[in-house]
Amino acid sequence: MTVMPPSSMFLSRHKAQATEKNHQTADADFGYLPADSCYLDSACQTLRPQAVLDAEMQYYQGYNACGGRVKYPWGVRVDREVSAVRQKLLAYAGKSAKQYTVVFTLNTTYGINLILQQLPAADFTQIVTSEIEHNSAFLPTITWSKKHGKERKVLSRADNGELLYDAVDLEKAVVLLNTASNIDGRELGNAPELATLIHERSGLLLLDAAQSFGHNVELLRQTDFDAAFGSGHKMYGPSLGFVIVKKELLKRLDVSLVGGGTVQDVRKDSFDLIDSDDEPYARAELGLQNWAGIIGLGAAIDWMEASRATQVGRERALAEQLFAGLQAMPKVHPLNREPSPIISFHVDGLDAHRLALYLGEQQIMCRSGYFCCHYYLHHLKNEPPLLRVSLGLHNTSDQVHHFLTTLKAILHTF
Repeated sequence: MTVMPPSSMFLSRHKAQATEKNHQTADADFGYLPADSCYLDSACQTLRPQAVLDAEMQYYQGYNACGGRVKYPWGVRVDREVSAVRQKLLAYAGKSAKQYTVVFTLNTTYGINLILQQLPAADFTQIVTSEIEHNSAFLPTITWSKKHGKERKVLSRADNGELLYDAVDLEKAVVLLNTASNIDGRELGNAPELATLIHERSGLLLLDAAQSFGHNVELLRQTDFDAAFGSGHKMYGPSLGFVIVKKELLKRLDVSLVGGGTVQDVRKDSFDLIDSDDEPYARAELGLQNWAGIIGLGAAIDWMEASRATQVGRERALAEQLFAGLQAMPKVHPLNREPSPIISFHVDGLDAHRLALYLGEQQIMCRSGYFCCHYYLHHLKNEPPLLRVSLGLHNTSDQVHHFLTTLKAILHTF
């Protein structure tokens, strides 16, 4: 069935107004965007500033070679650039190269499974997660528990995002939690405390930090985690994943995922994994890597670092504007208790998927559904499908205003 917008007249009027405002306020870093676009789905993937696109294209056109395999100048440059990105990620997360290394992966989900499914299960008695986890973290804890016959606990989070727990929950536990929810942005504020307690009880703290790397990396800098998982596509970079992981944890893995680049010698029926302090990441990087993506991620980190001074204040102001506007609409029910760059809500009498289509007709791009958090939203909270608005550094106050006025106009037709 074709879903038609509620009113072509107000759509045309608002679209013309938005095109003019977006054109006037376009950021030079995102100058390639159409003037009438209003992208509000950064929690899924951020847009890429021009510097990132340029860095990837420079690789493809200037030194398109394999890293870690060749000795000619192009390959040597790839190795140098990739090594620099590893150091940038460690510095960005405030971690020492003596203790940590960076493993590049397909995405956050792959990284979580890469580490979790190769842990020495005999060292732990339980696995712990929380009710507000993304499926990328929630589902692997189910398979790990069943595979190894270990107890699995799903704990609650406070309204501010802190984990609610008893000391016994952390005993010899693998603890896998997000640092910022992709539903409402609430943060794991007690992560530093948790890390200390978990380590005192011979456990591990694994963090799904996909949202934090793009919005608030300070929490990661303060936390002695064992591994933190992220994706470039949520931090203004290309679509690839990475793990910032303690070297000692990499050495403890029962490695079963192997292939080109992970070994230093192979015999007929056996092989030797790479065991080098210079490249500890190698035993976890299977096959050819996304060299252009890694180099583009380095450009994204540089871009975010350059905008750090204004990033927090700018996002906070937009989040406050958005939250206040939604609260003023009687039919709108946000899940959030406070402003956040990520806000989810439902509307009385209007299906979220249909609302997303109506907004899309105005080039306002939002996510609808359960955002890969089915257990919490659908089964535990019994919420209907929701609409999620997530802000990025490309957004402007005019765009937030355009979204709010368009939403208000749509709701007036129901």
